[in-house]
Amino acid sequence: MDSLTVSLCLKEKGVEVGGLKLCDVGSGAGFPGVPLKIYYGDLIELTLIEAVAKKCSFLEYLKTRLGLSYRVLCKEAQSVKERFDLVVSRALGKLENILPLLLGLSERYVLVMKGSEPEEGYQHCRIELPDARGYILFLAKTR
Repeated sequence: MDSLTVSLCLKEKGVEVGGLKLCDVGSGAGFPGVPLKIYYGDLIELTLIEAVAKKCSFLEYLKTRLGLSYRVLCKEAQSVKERFDLVVSRALGKLENILPLLLGLSERYVLVMKGSEPEEGYQHCRIELPDARGYILFLAKTR
């Protein structure tokens, strides 16, 4: 469901997905990054950042098993110097702690999947699906 909610948010905000370098920070088992790669295919260039070696191994296995093309950076996100067009994250920590990191990795957009109530003072997308309700924080960086 994560990839559907993210794709709906991107559509709602008028984000052109084609050609985006997308990064999923704290990817864990690959959500929402891997489903987004399945959904968008070659329209996006996906990088998964995960610090836990066992999870990185699973993400590499999943890539091979599903025949997908993406990169896995097995390191702390704080040590990544590369920048991405779109940075997504879910369940990574408190917003005030993770937002500076995510904004530092992003050239254009940040999407944070956070709970059932919107954060005050930020743009968001409201998710109203039969089995998923909540909000996605949406930040667009000015160039």
